[in-house]
Amino acid sequence: MARRATPSVDGAEKLLNDCEIVPEGLIEMADRLKKWSQSYLNLLYEKRQRPHGEDYLRGLLSDLERKSVEPITERLGQYRRPLQYFIGGSDWDHGPLLDMLNQQVAQELGEPNGILVGDPSAMPKKGMESVGVARQWCGRLGKQDNCQVGVYLGYVSNKGHTLVDEELYLPREWARNQARREKCRVPKKLRFKTAHRLTLEMLARRRETLPHRWFVADAEFGNPAGFRQKLQQMGERYLLEIRSNLRVRDIKAPAPKENGGKRGRPWRAPFVQARVWMATLKKEDWKPFHIRDGTKGPVMVSAACARVQTMDRRRCSKRVQWLVVIKSDEKVPEYSYYFSNAEEDVTLGEMVHVASARYWIEDCFERAKGKVGLDHYEVRSWQGWHHHMTFALMALYFLVLEQRRLSERTPVITVQQTAEAIGEIFRNPEIDLRKLAFKLTNRLRRSEQTRIDHWRKFHRLPPSWVITRSNHVPSYAL
Repeated sequence: MARRATPSVDGAEKLLNDCEIVPEGLIEMADRLKKWSQSYLNLLYEKRQRPHGEDYLRGLLSDLERKSVEPITERLGQYRRPLQYFIGGSDWDHGPLLDMLNQQVAQELGEPNGILVGDPSAMPKKGMESVGVARQWCGRLGKQDNCQVGVYLGYVSNKGHTLVDEELYLPREWARNQARREKCRVPKKLRFKTAHRLTLEMLARRRETLPHRWFVADAEFGNPAGFRQKLQQMGERYLLEIRSNLRVRDIKAPAPKENGGKRGRPWRAPFVQARVWMATLKKEDWKPFHIRDGTKGPVMVSAACARVQTMDRRRCSKRVQWLVVIKSDEKVPEYSYYFSNAEEDVTLGEMVHVASARYWIEDCFERAKGKVGLDHYEVRSWQGWHHHMTFALMALYFLVLEQRRLSERTPVITVQQTAEAIGEIFRNPEIDLRKLAFKLTNRLRRSEQTRIDHWRKFHRLPPSWVITRSNHVPSYAL
């Protein structure tokens, strides 16, 4: 029996050498933020507001545990009221800042095969005075509770991923209550809009700026036939998750033998739930796919697809689309179901890789909430919520830019570790950068050694981070 090859010690050492951070890479981080943010802050029409914007951005990128106005001003040694008014009380327009953010994302991360991802995210709130707070589904808590729901648009390409736009969902009871609207300064012209409509509006705003080939969203958006039709009318190529009980008809299903010789109308398969169709698949119908390289090993899935018609509003849709089912590679597999309006010659592999793009947006939310205080705000007004979210998205994108710059010398470094470096520099501007680089290098080497140990179970070494970070989107999607 042939022995399996032992992973090369030299190969492991090379991966560990990729963890080295040099002090030169950390020099002038704070100055780069100041220079980068200036183009955004110049869009604020009052010059006296610009220093507050810089302070707030530095606060969101700091190592503070809670990144709301009060801890930020305490760290800066300032009075709370001016910064509090800048975020929650002033009426500056956040739209131009988001426009510039999208232009920069398109320039730095844009690729023709990019993916736009629509995703809502709920923030639990105890009180009922903040704008949009209502008893509604909170994904973080996994139940109905008091929370605010933001709807976000993310962008994914092989160059990186980040959040690019946001809207606050205003429940019906808020939209109809004039007293609550006035108290939280909700614009008079604003009317109730579903999360689906908010997503379509963000997509319409950004689709021309951000080069992309696909739009992806979860089952909350994929289930309604009307939403899919709107995307079709916009000319968007979508892959939308759906519930497993939506009814479909496989247009290429073979006729049963007992019906094969009968004359008359051509046989058509009946409408069945998507999960019922999935249960009829044979072992050879499932195709394996490697979607990315994880810390603990390669992430594998199996998938199958069919051309189907759907039951839209209890009527058979004349339009034919793809039904894609993806099965996780686990002892007890989980199944995900998708509809896509892609052309008939699209490959199953491309659709599977596109479906995985939502993983990267979930990564964005994890970093945004953990490193730039996306959910740390303490504002009650409509403007305050949008002001905070705009600066949080700017801070997240700056981390992405810095991680891309540092990864040229240190491929292993992540957005999280980049945030830790910036946070320590902001806390102590006189910090010894050699000691900081040494500490971060040791931390990265420990994490990388853990990754190597996990991959040795597969009798191989993990791929270089340079390769790992270049497979967010399949190249054949170009």
